[in-house]
Amino acid sequence: MSGLKLRGGSPFPLGAHLDARGANFALFSAHAEKVELCLFDPLGRHEIERLTMPEYTDGLWHGFLPEARPGLLYGYRVHGPYDPATGHRFNHHKLLIDPYARDIVGLFHLTDAHFGYRIGSQRGDLTPDRRDNARLMPKCRLVDESFSWGDDRPPRHPWRDTVICELHVGGYTRTHPEVESTLRGSIAGLSSPAVIAHLKRLGVTAVELLPVHTAVDDRVLAERGLRNYWGYNTVGYFAPDRRLLGRGGISEFKRTVAALHAADIEVLLDVVYNHTAEGNHLGPTLSLRGIDNASYYWLTAEDRRYYQDFTGCGNSLQLAHPRVMQMVVDSLRYWVEVMHVDGFRFDLATTLGRTPNGFDPGCAFLSALLQDPVLARVKLIAEPWDLGLGGYQVGNFPPSWSEWNDRFRDTLRRFWRGDGGLVGEMASRLTGSADIFRHDGRRPTASVNFITAHDGFTLADLVSYNEKHNEANQEENRDGTSENLSWNGGVEGPTEDPAIIELRRRQRRNLLASLLLSQGVPMLLGGDEVANSQGGNNNAYSQDNEIGWIDWSKLGADGDDLSGFIAKMAEIRRLFGLARDRFFDGTEVDENGVKDTTWLRPDGAEMTDEDWSFPNARFLAYVVKGEASAPPVMIAANGHHEALPFVMPTVGKTDRWRIVIDTSRPEGPANGEQHEAGDTLSVPERSLIVLVGSPG
Repeated sequence: MSGLKLRGGSPFPLGAHLDARGANFALFSAHAEKVELCLFDPLGRHEIERLTMPEYTDGLWHGFLPEARPGLLYGYRVHGPYDPATGHRFNHHKLLIDPYARDIVGLFHLTDAHFGYRIGSQRGDLTPDRRDNARLMPKCRLVDESFSWGDDRPPRHPWRDTVICELHVGGYTRTHPEVESTLRGSIAGLSSPAVIAHLKRLGVTAVELLPVHTAVDDRVLAERGLRNYWGYNTVGYFAPDRRLLGRGGISEFKRTVAALHAADIEVLLDVVYNHTAEGNHLGPTLSLRGIDNASYYWLTAEDRRYYQDFTGCGNSLQLAHPRVMQMVVDSLRYWVEVMHVDGFRFDLATTLGRTPNGFDPGCAFLSALLQDPVLARVKLIAEPWDLGLGGYQVGNFPPSWSEWNDRFRDTLRRFWRGDGGLVGEMASRLTGSADIFRHDGRRPTASVNFITAHDGFTLADLVSYNEKHNEANQEENRDGTSENLSWNGGVEGPTEDPAIIELRRRQRRNLLASLLLSQGVPMLLGGDEVANSQGGNNNAYSQDNEIGWIDWSKLGADGDDLSGFIAKMAEIRRLFGLARDRFFDGTEVDENGVKDTTWLRPDGAEMTDEDWSFPNARFLAYVVKGEASAPPVMIAANGHHEALPFVMPTVGKTDRWRIVIDTSRPEGPANGEQHEAGDTLSVPERSLIVLVGSPG
């Protein structure tokens, strides 16, 4: 390939793009002095050409390589000052990953050569390292993005009809008995007929995938024989992680999206635009740090050697910079337009809305997404907190966003473990958290309700452990939260006591029923339906093994497999119009005199102001009226350790009630079991009953 020369090319679009004549390369660096495009042999072992980018336009370095073809491997070397005190960490001895690379290939093992400074120097990170790391770096790969999507169409389920299942691409299918062995643990495994049929049975309308962007393993984890399994350590925002792909490469991801769409299931991505894998000032130089550290990251004003760490991961991306914001918006558009995904969940989203003056819901980035003709049409979900000052922002994101509602999680956990005095809080959480989200025209669907997520106990562990058991992470059980709001039922961990086993199963049903009956957008954790356990590990981020993978051994097992229960709850949610996009206000009345919400005392009378403040209350009953012609539904939740009598009420003209769910009876209520107004129903201890009303 000797004699190659770059032509001027175009500053747009950023990244490497092929056409019939060759490939255009464009890279942003406002402070670089020179940028070199490095080309490699097909195996990525030898650098065969180093070409200086010939043009520099408005902070963009660009050049055109004639006759470039798909499969070409490349990287960048960026020249400039190595002066950490002023924020600059250029080191042309380090090969760098293109932030816009569509494909990143090659195994990555962190060594001392990947650090821009001389490890062990008495001057710390102030002394540059001059070893060449190219042989040990993954390479960017030019790709042909053509793909036949056929008649693929995004399902575009309304928020009110959305039921999310959060899952890890690899862990969800790694041990699934009905997934072809060659597909287990890969993105293609999610397109297996058995997996899709299972998700459909649960009533799931969207899968939320833990990060699929290219990530690297922290050096400390590799030294322990572990890896960054969850993937919250991104180094490439456009390239799917090769470890999640099979032989089909990127096309495999697209085929899986198409298969899920064909089943009317949306695909949402958990994305990590708040920080990168380069860590703090002592981290490696892999991409952005060596391209233009002072532009891409928030640096401390007092000493620009250090990073403002709002994320707890060492650094924070500075989306207040227009080119950094452009990179993130371009990445989001790419995943929608080229990969056909349907939305995003933004990890530590408060960081994305930070300005020099703190979090601003009207900042440029958040505003840009709502105005973008592509991104304004997809689902946007915020994890509305980070670890910086003023980082907790639940309820403060702009209209059109939905947010993870941790107050729903915590309230439901506390109520069902038996804490008293929560009926008012429970009422708010079950009816859409209007106290948090009812402003600026926002709707109940602004609240993404969840009991469990990847971070924390699984549902089976939530009812089986009082304490975390993270010893396998090799951090002396110091990692992960110690406040889990859990209850083990009397024994820590596994037990053969039949009474405790049944209590735990009932508690799982209570929590799942509460979730699926609530207003807002319910999110399930993949594996909770089959009693998946992590052995009490509430921070399995490093466990790419049986701890982190879904255990499907209880699929089909009586009592443990709650797939059928979830399916029935999802059906009740649909049939009776319980998924609303308007908040209840207690004044809407239908033709039978039933208000949209009626809150009831145990004696069947409507609650008064005094009833809400009873300090030891552990019982909540209410009637909700779904939209359209759906009959009213009554829900009675008893978090007490004793059964409580409840008098069947007359609500409007409704005075007959039929039980459809009783979590104390795993086999279900007797067919057609009905109660008239005035009857006394014993609501068993720690149970939830759902009844459907009709006029007498």
